Amino acid sequence: MIHVRKHFRRAVRLFSVLLLLAGLAVYSSCSEPVSKEISDLQQLAWKNSGDAEAWFRLGNAYARNQQYRNAQDAYREALEVDPGLDKALQALGATYFNQRDYPEALVYFTRYQKLAPDDSLRNYDLGNVFLQMQQYDRAIAAYRTAIVNSISFEEAYYNLGVCYLRTGRTAEAEEIYEFLVRKNNYLAVSLKNHFNRKEARKP
Repeated sequence: MIHVRKHFRRAVRLFSVLLLLAGLAVYSSCSEPVSKEISDLQQLAWKNSGDAEAWFRLGNAYARNQQYRNAQDAYREALEVDPGLDKALQALGATYFNQRDYPEALVYFTRYQKLAPDDSLRNYDLGNVFLQMQQYDRAIAAYRTAIVNSISFEEAYYNLGVCYLRTGRTAEAEEIYEFLVRKNNYLAVSLKNHFNRKEARKP
């Protein structure tokens, strides 16, 4: 009888430990909150694993919640299913850009741009990466291409003006400033602030 009680107590202790471990597993899985949108899209992607759009939508949901690593996994799944889903390349580049991993962002934005070399938005994305990496000549080339194919691309003009200022091409930056005064006063004022900071740094 004593022998049976010992086994019973040992079994109870073991069961308690298992419950504790299960509780820890549940707790750790809940440490990163999952919205209903993400949960629904997870189920959809898992049930339709051959649907690239389902993985892409899941990636977008993760990205909106700044769960960038999960977003990257989902976008890669989308590309695995459909290598021609070029918007997944842009989305991957954006997740790395938002994490300030500019070299990795450049990899995906370059692949994305090569599929449509004259596309304004693709060149603008490239320009933004080069600007952050302080590769100003390459940024200037990308922004110019963006502008050639979309002459009203005011944000590209603005960033081009910033590049000109940072490379000492003040006259060209002033031309862009005059253009923005006519087109977008908010961006003009912002660019003017860059002029002022440049003047303030002079000895």
